[in-house]
Amino acid sequence: MARSRNTEQKIFDAATELFLEKGVDRTSVREIAAKADINLALMNYYFRSKENLFSAIFSSLVKTNSEELIRILDSNLELEEKIRQYVSVYIDMLSENPLLVSFVMAILHRSRERITEMKAVSSLYATEKFTQQVLEEGKKGNIRRTDPSQLFVDMLSLIAFPFAIKMLIIDKNNFTDKDFQVFIKERKKRIPEMLIDSLRLKP
Repeated sequence: MARSRNTEQKIFDAATELFLEKGVDRTSVREIAAKADINLALMNYYFRSKENLFSAIFSSLVKTNSEELIRILDSNLELEEKIRQYVSVYIDMLSENPLLVSFVMAILHRSRERITEMKAVSSLYATEKFTQQVLEEGKKGNIRRTDPSQLFVDMLSLIAFPFAIKMLIIDKNNFTDKDFQVFIKERKKRIPEMLIDSLRLKP
């Protein structure tokens, strides 16, 4: 049993590295097997196809890291506090798991059918409770009426994009990795203020 788990982990690690280096569509099953130092038959025995392997890796990463995000969106927190906590937790998650950004970007470049098939993708999007909260707060006059989908995409973009262009930010600002982490930590304050300000009723 331990040997089976070890073999599966070797496949996971090899595939993850190749997917990030070459892209999913340009990585062959044969290359994954060679990098994992196993034969092709064993690779097929565990995952049957590259698509199954990609889905398994992504689902594993998302399941591990998205549960807290969903809990925040579905909580009874006030909207402003919910936004602050969501941004903070998501940034911490991406700081600790930079592979997630690359995998999400890889998914976005896939066909709609393949995205739909990957059920884990839905956990990265806004929940029904968050959507209804934004709509209800707008109706009550507590915030400016806004499209919940636009708000959520604004939030997600502000969080994730700096990680997607990390090397550009580092290069243009002569940052060290530590400098980048300081920069990202500052965004934990900046992003919620920008989002909350966009929701405030203007005199």
